[in-house]
Amino acid sequence: MKKTIALLFVCISLNSFAQDKIVLSSPKFITGDNSQYKELSFNDASWASIKPTIVWEEQGYPDYDGYAWYRFHFILPSSLKTHSYWKDTLRIAAGKVDDVDETFLNGVKIGQTGTLPTDPGGYNGKYDVLREYHISTNDKSLMWDKDNVLAIRVYDGGGGGGMFGGTPFINMMDIIDGITINTVTNNGGGKITVTNQLRQAVPGTLKIQVRDGEKDKVINSSEQKIILSPIQSITKNISFPQGKRIEVIASFTEKNTGKTKSVRNVNAYILTPLPSLTPKINGAKVAGVRPSSPFLYKIAATGQKPLQYAATGLPAGLQLNAATGVISGSLSAEGNYVIHLAVSNSLGKDERALTIKVGSLLALTPPMGWNSWNCWGLSVNAEKVKSSAQALIDKGLIDHGWAYMNIDDGWDQPARAADGTIVPNTKFPDMKGLGDWLHARGLKFGIYSSPGTTTCGGYTASYQHEMQDATSYASWGIDYLKYDWCSYGDVYKKEGDTSLAAYMKPYQVMQKALNAQPRDIHFSLCQYGMKDVWKWGAQVDGNTWRTTGDITDTWESLSSIGFSQNVQYPYAQPGHWNDPDMLIVGQVGWGDQLHNTRLTPDEQYTHISLWCMLSSPLLIGCDISNMDDFTVNLLSNDEVIALDQDVLGKQAQQKIKNSNYQVWVKELEDGSKAVGIFNLSDDYQTVSVNWQDIGLGNTEKVRDLWRQKDLGAFNNTFKTKVTPHGVILIKVMQ
Repeated sequence: MKKTIALLFVCISLNSFAQDKIVLSSPKFITGDNSQYKELSFNDASWASIKPTIVWEEQGYPDYDGYAWYRFHFILPSSLKTHSYWKDTLRIAAGKVDDVDETFLNGVKIGQTGTLPTDPGGYNGKYDVLREYHISTNDKSLMWDKDNVLAIRVYDGGGGGGMFGGTPFINMMDIIDGITINTVTNNGGGKITVTNQLRQAVPGTLKIQVRDGEKDKVINSSEQKIILSPIQSITKNISFPQGKRIEVIASFTEKNTGKTKSVRNVNAYILTPLPSLTPKINGAKVAGVRPSSPFLYKIAATGQKPLQYAATGLPAGLQLNAATGVISGSLSAEGNYVIHLAVSNSLGKDERALTIKVGSLLALTPPMGWNSWNCWGLSVNAEKVKSSAQALIDKGLIDHGWAYMNIDDGWDQPARAADGTIVPNTKFPDMKGLGDWLHARGLKFGIYSSPGTTTCGGYTASYQHEMQDATSYASWGIDYLKYDWCSYGDVYKKEGDTSLAAYMKPYQVMQKALNAQPRDIHFSLCQYGMKDVWKWGAQVDGNTWRTTGDITDTWESLSSIGFSQNVQYPYAQPGHWNDPDMLIVGQVGWGDQLHNTRLTPDEQYTHISLWCMLSSPLLIGCDISNMDDFTVNLLSNDEVIALDQDVLGKQAQQKIKNSNYQVWVKELEDGSKAVGIFNLSDDYQTVSVNWQDIGLGNTEKVRDLWRQKDLGAFNNTFKTKVTPHGVILIKVMQ
């Protein structure tokens, strides 16, 4: 998370900008800063090559903060103007930049987003804003039909750094850029809306195609010549078979130039059957707590309400609320306590054991819950937390093990009390009351700070007040602390120590403060994977640690983060988990302007599958109260969640990797294996997996986890068809 909030705009599934564009995919790169780097004549032949679509930390520049430069060489053909109806404006689209960019074309500054440390007012990052700059085609700095250089000066204040979020390109602004297409689909139909945002009429042709991608079959198609009046929208209804994955492709070809804008939308198809009306106990089978610390465990169970909860073998010090299924109390003696749980209703009964391990180790399975940042940003308040918690209950997510309700940045006053105590702001008038309200419902309470002087959002942080803050958190009933590096980078730089010990130091200070409290507080290290935190996070009692920069709701971000987690495999274990960042499903927006995730349904199935295979923390980032049926279903598959909550606590390993697909395998407590077959390509892929190639036996029984369906026994090989950017997630056993 960076220092300022950037509002995201709604992005449709696929949007092809005007044709005749120059793709900028191969820049030269260097760290450091020199004003000569912007000049057309500068010789960058000795610079390194880099991809402009993912941050530099993932390309051989770990832990680097500060200035760096990208230089793109290209020829600017005059044919761009020839093929355009409008000929006056050139567009430079540079994706996103983490955190601040200053952009030059042939040495001339054409734009800047965010402010640099040397600017008036100081550093102000804009990491999640698309960079798009315009320049007149008559500008004397342009070299038509000759070599040009786009130079981008980047400043990164911490965490991930550099360019990401799409391949940069250059093209002409044209009529087609005034046309938008929005496709909304549901189970069995939808609407396509084409809008003319210009103050002139635009004639063209609208084509709509409905396809069954798996069978490569067109279900229906239409083509119609239309004239879009100024500032006018036209909406077309579409229909298609229910319960299937359907692709809807809509395109508008503008008559004057022949240029086309198109979108591809995949309907939100639901794979998982609804839970049975008979009771079923879900959630983690093990829980850890320190001696004498408050214990809180909600028995997660589905079934027709009302449900009756029972627990036999409860040791002295614990009690069950039979109406809510909440077990609370404390245990003073170390050891393992096995409790027999039962949930019943008029239709039946389910039973299962729960093991409570009283000792020094917490987070025996990865945390599951909600975090306010990806939804509310700095606008979070107590009522939004309560409404999200109530929605978590009302939509049944609590019955599948979702428990943590975590406030992120933006909750405290700009100044401490006279005695140094941290003070909540007016958005949170009663922190302890909020904690009590959550605990009474079986939910846990999380909060956010930084080891620096201020948080990422500029709020008061914990530097030199760690023990005071930890004591306040404990008094409010806090169960989870996200501790974000943020401004500690300034402290670290002033001290001038670049050793591993210097990176560990702020987390060790808070570690001691948390351990001194009379309640357990999950310690989440948020420092973007610097100094290979997975190798030392457990030494500072980190229960979870971020392994990467911030995730955004794009396939580029999801895939670059998720599929790069293999190296961290040995370090995931009960009590200590790798964290590739929060979930980006549902309505997100990092503030009050929310939009539906830009991930396709296929990509969302991949997202949840991969995070569960990785034994990652599962923290919902969306507005739960506005969650649609697809998202609820996505987050309610107990067989998929069980992979994440498996007691063995092993992260999946990447067994097969090529340009089109990957196969990951996860060992499970019962001796079976989970296998994820992920399609990284834009097209359907038929994948054959030889059992022996991934360390399995000759004959394996296979169960489809998303569909919760047995597929039978397969000898030697499992063959399946995988959707674009999608997944087949199976459990196999002999």
